[in-house]
This record gives sequence, structure tokens and C-alpha cells, in this order.
Amino acid sequence: MQKKTIVKALDLRLWKGIRMGKGTLMRLSALGLAALVLQACGTPQDDLKTGGIPDDYRTRHPISLAEVQQSIDIPVASGDRAMTIGTQDVVSGFLAEYAHQASGVLTIQYPSGSVNAAAAQGMRRQFRQLAIQSGIPPQRIAEVTYQAPPEGGLAPVRMSFNSVKATTEQCGQWPSDILHDSDNRNWENFGCATQNNLAAQIANPTDLVAPRIMTPIDAKRRTTVIGNYRDGKSTASN
Repeated sequence: MQKKTIVKALDLRLWKGIRMGKGTLMRLSALGLAALVLQACGTPQDDLKTGGIPDDYRTRHPISLAEVQQSIDIPVASGDRAMTIGTQDVVSGFLAEYAHQASGVLTIQYPSGSVNAAAAQGMRRQFRQLAIQSGIPPQRIAEVTYQAPPEGGLAPVRMSFNSVKATTEQCGQWPSDILHDSDNRNWENFGCATQNNLAAQIANPTDLVAPRIMTPIDAKRRTTVIGNYRDGKSTASN
């Protein structure tokens, strides 16, 4: 405001200087030019500041790599003697995840003291055999028991392994009321669900560290495409 007031005052004196003579006019013109230069030195962003959004949900909810335990609880009835087709499909899917994501110890925990303890011990042998058949070395399979209450329900057989996964923090953090925020900024939980969904869809967590090596080219396909292009034919795959 002070700079604008100075310029207006000098403009008024400049107008009066026209009636005072040429020398006075030149001196006032020099002063006016200096005031304009002074005004130009100010930062134009000062008048453009708004309540913008300085923060970013990607920095507030970053995706990071962490070691997590993946497990599956397999229910076993007290009268089971063999795996059902559904149980075998579930266990085979879990073992496929182990082969893709881990190379450590596969742990099989079976209950002791429960009403289905005898059936669970027999089923864990079948689980171990299925794991060996899927390509897991026997020395990577550990079998341990856990104490289950006798009066409780059916205690499951748990299979677990540790692997590296892309994770982010848990959503649902509301430290303040967004109705009382007049700074026009993202609220604390903004973008958390999107980051969690993105982390869950990453099949290979190491893709966040570095890109994979490129696959070799298909020389035969490349020759076919170039030949079709030269002949004016379609290069699309059939």
C-alpha cells in the first residue's frame, strides 16, 4: 500500500511539474521512474497467496516395504480323515503364494488339547505332504503345536510364512475436526484408502525399488511386423 501511495503522489507532482517548467519536469520524471522500479522489485506472489494445499497424500501416507506374516487358518472337523477338494484348493493357493513371495520357513501349527486335536494332527501331515509335492524343500517346513482350550470350538490348523510386502499405515485417523479447518488443506485421512488399495495390488514389491530387466525381443515377430509395414499391410496381431 505504501508503494502505491508513493507512486500516486509522484504522479500528482509530475502533473504539477508540467506547469512549473522543463527542469522541474525532468527531475520529477526521474523520481517517478525510480518509484516504478522500486514497485517492480516487490514480489508479485505477495498478492497471489491463497489458502492452497501444501501437503500431499503420497507423503502423508507413503507406501513402504515391510516384513509381514501371511497366514491362513484351516478348519478341521473332529471326524475329518482326509482333505476335501475345497480344502486342498485353498491350501494349494496359499502354497503358490509362498512360492511366489517367500523362500523362508513355512510353519504349520496344529492344536493340542482340543476336541479335534487328533484329526488336526492327521491333517497337518497331509498339509506337509502337499507342500513337499508343490516344490517346498522339507527342511523349510516347521511343525509346531499350540495349546487350545478343550471346551472351546474347533481349533484350526494354521499355516504361515514371512514375506516382504508393500504396506502403508492404517486408515481412519481423524485427529481434528475438518469443519474447523479454514486453511483449505487436505484432511488427515485423505488419500489413505487409495494408497492402501494401490499397495494391495502390487504383485512384486521390489518394483517399487527398481525396474525389472527387459525381456528379449521376439525377432521373428519383429521381422513379420516390418515386412507387413513395408507391404502396406496391417501390423496388428491376429
